[in-house]
Amino acid sequence: MKQSMDSFFESIRGKRIALIGMGRSHMPLIPLFTKYGATVIACDKRNEEALGEAAEKAKADGAQLSLGEHYLDDIDVDIALRTPGMPFWCDELNALREKGVTISSEMEIFFDICPCKIYAVTGSDGKTTTTSVIAEMLRADGYTVHVGGNIGKPLLPEIETISPEDVCVVELSSFQLISMRQSPDVAVVTNLAPNHLDIHKDMDEYIEAKRNIILYQNENQKAVLNYDNEITRLFDLSCKGEVVFFSRGKKLRHGAYLDGNTIEYAEDGKIFDVLDIREIKIPGMHNVENYMTAICAVWGDVSVESIRKVAREFGGVEHRAEFVRELDGVKYYNDSIASSPTRTASGTLSLYDFKLILIAGGYDKHLDYTELGDKICDKVKIAILMGATADKIETAIRQSSKYSENNPVIIRVNDMEEAVKCAREKAVEGDIVSMSPASASFDLYKDFDARGKHFKALVNAL
Repeated sequence: MKQSMDSFFESIRGKRIALIGMGRSHMPLIPLFTKYGATVIACDKRNEEALGEAAEKAKADGAQLSLGEHYLDDIDVDIALRTPGMPFWCDELNALREKGVTISSEMEIFFDICPCKIYAVTGSDGKTTTTSVIAEMLRADGYTVHVGGNIGKPLLPEIETISPEDVCVVELSSFQLISMRQSPDVAVVTNLAPNHLDIHKDMDEYIEAKRNIILYQNENQKAVLNYDNEITRLFDLSCKGEVVFFSRGKKLRHGAYLDGNTIEYAEDGKIFDVLDIREIKIPGMHNVENYMTAICAVWGDVSVESIRKVAREFGGVEHRAEFVRELDGVKYYNDSIASSPTRTASGTLSLYDFKLILIAGGYDKHLDYTELGDKICDKVKIAILMGATADKIETAIRQSSKYSENNPVIIRVNDMEEAVKCAREKAVEGDIVSMSPASASFDLYKDFDARGKHFKALVNAL
């Protein structure tokens, strides 16, 4: 049951609210909550010196601070909002639950009080591009669109500017979804494969977190599911409203599918020719899938003309097979978003019909690299490996039945500077160099954005 914005803000008057984690989703909430009479306690494991300007800004905006190693031990609050990366069942949150504290999150509250239609996207791969394409299609058709969640910015701080006639397009991670008890008007699941097993206790927990995106829908809402992915196809059994599938390999009775070079949409016994995939500006069959997904999400809300316009004009999202520069006949691409083996395999390694130079490796999320080893042997001539997963990736390559001595050449480096320098030395005219790590960034970088920006800066400095 949705709550009105006015009744929510009235309900927090006089309440003590802990914001656990002083990051981008929580800092803008401090002035918003204090404006409506709540006492805000900004909590973070880092000390004031480490937080620097963030601590000063939090105090200036009216927050009390609870910092350091024992930052949650003695706080007295009514409500606690956890940062998305904080494990839902960690000891600190369990201790607060035992005290009767309500545990929530920025996104849960936003879903509860948002006045307009919400399209939400989750999945293991393709979330951000699909979210961006949906938003672009809606904008092209004249909607006022608010984009946020796991992409861009938090949306709750902007709630006062959102009207019932607007639309919101939200990317959701498993960390956000694990505690969600509301589902969006249009729920999109791009695909599911093992991911984030360093945080989730097992694959079942990861899948069940993702399922929350459709679990609380009603009969008037819509779910968009990947027919070609066995896990997402079975989500159909949990859906109460309309289910629309998309598929690269099967002609569907209801949904979008690929027939030759044409994306077709089937509905009520009718078939519509929607888009020639050669019109799609961003390359790769994974982006054809992203477009089929987006078409299913906006069908009935957006014209075919607007869909085609976006396909022709949308140039993609930063860090996703992003062209950086060409130097001495060598093209450099930044695919920092590829934080899992499946993302590198279905993205960068599917784009070219010749072998490339791959820079890979990073933080270990406890994923299996076996299948990536086969794909690297097929599509890579030089693998430049770094970070905590370098050993795993090298083992997967050498154990592949497709591996032979120096096919591919494997080079180990210590950091991105060495990787870019090595790629420059080894590349010859006509080569592609792609940084597509197949791993998270946290061993060396704050996030994939910082990793991608550093790579681009190094390449542009060559």
